[in-house]
Amino acid sequence: MPLWNKPATELAAAVRTGEASALEVVDSHLARIAEVNPYLNAVTQLLADRARSAARNTDRRRAAGEELGPLAGVPFTVKESTPIAGVPTTFGTPHFRDHVATADAVPVARLRAAGAIPIGHSNMPTLILAGMHSRSELYGDTRNPWDARRTPGGSSGGDGVAVAAGMAPLGLGNDSGGSVRIPASFCGVAALNPTTGRFPADQRVIGPDDPGPASQGLVTDGPFARTVADLRLAYETLAGTDLRDPRAVPVPLYGEPLDGPIRVAVVTDPGGRGVHPTVRRAIAEASDALSDAGYDVREVPDVPRMDEAFDTYHRLPVTEFAPNWPAVRKLLGEGGDRYIELTMRSAPPADGPGLIRLMSTWTGVRRSWAEFLHEYPLLLGPVFTEPPVEPGLESRDQAGRDRVASGMRLCSVSTLAGVPAVAVPTGLAPDGLPTGVQLISRAFREDLCLAAAQAVEDRLGVLTPIDPRR
Repeated sequence: MPLWNKPATELAAAVRTGEASALEVVDSHLARIAEVNPYLNAVTQLLADRARSAARNTDRRRAAGEELGPLAGVPFTVKESTPIAGVPTTFGTPHFRDHVATADAVPVARLRAAGAIPIGHSNMPTLILAGMHSRSELYGDTRNPWDARRTPGGSSGGDGVAVAAGMAPLGLGNDSGGSVRIPASFCGVAALNPTTGRFPADQRVIGPDDPGPASQGLVTDGPFARTVADLRLAYETLAGTDLRDPRAVPVPLYGEPLDGPIRVAVVTDPGGRGVHPTVRRAIAEASDALSDAGYDVREVPDVPRMDEAFDTYHRLPVTEFAPNWPAVRKLLGEGGDRYIELTMRSAPPADGPGLIRLMSTWTGVRRSWAEFLHEYPLLLGPVFTEPPVEPGLESRDQAGRDRVASGMRLCSVSTLAGVPAVAVPTGLAPDGLPTGVQLISRAFREDLCLAAAQAVEDRLGVLTPIDPRR
């Protein structure tokens, strides 16, 4: 088995013991990138020389008898919006082509300190605003390795594709309403969206000022992996406090064990807006896996305050960036502004008193979800209520935008609630596309999500890496 085919846990163990060199690991992944990325277009800025230099340093340290970190020699990709020192943080637009980062973003530094090696930036929608499909003005379209006629999702689509196709065992994206969970589900890999405040971050990427409350409170960095064990290792590495982020909370990685069988609420069709039969089947399969693993699985009518939370989720960010929209839209390229324009029609910006009401609703939604998850420590539901859709559907017209927004509705409202979620694959649909579910838990109980996702993976297996289907 080639090294690029192995999970991060095995690669790091091999590097630490000398079974494989870090340089061999990096070279294997660079060869895989050279083989599949020209077609998939997931990796945008390849850091081959930097990665080889870091690998050689790792090998020198091991030869000198130094103790290596838990991710020693493991390559990872990084979304184009997340800084890597000395590399442009382009956001997928020519305007930031020369915007070279002076330092690693906090999560990049965390992974690097654990021994992992950034191997390249990865594609995303222009400025994270051009839609769900990972198409940027600077780098073009990223293809889904299972079927190029379907989107790989976004906004962290490049990382999802890179991990699924064996270009890296780990990817670092971010999620503000499904941006790691949707690409994970569409590409057949796992991803973690942590509790707000679990992973530290510094979102002053473009300038010295902090962004507004929606950008601070809805955006979390999140890792991709092919196995839940790898996802757990990334979680343990990324969590903790940092002086650059006063919001990060010093909470234990693993909470107190819960008494008795853990109750799991199953919501197949959040809000009652409809769900595709293949998604319904995936949830049923995951439900059976959890039941067999000893969980107390129960169907419940719905999640708390679904419609109210859905509207608030969309109107808060739109209200925040509406004053700057005339300038921002010029950076999106031809047609890149359509998604936000369509969103503003469905969820218009609020005025001052309206914003105060939205902020109040936000707190109320978080309280309602805390009460719900006190009764049911886990929630099982869809990542997206349809199979992967065609690229750019959300920017085509109002109906397409509204359909996509509805499809990701459980991601949106759980983000507003600030609670953690793990997306995990459940197998293949009859058409050969991957299916998946998400497991949501109480704030700062990522450990419950990961344990349940492991039970699903143990029953239903791992789908990737995959050779691209052309």
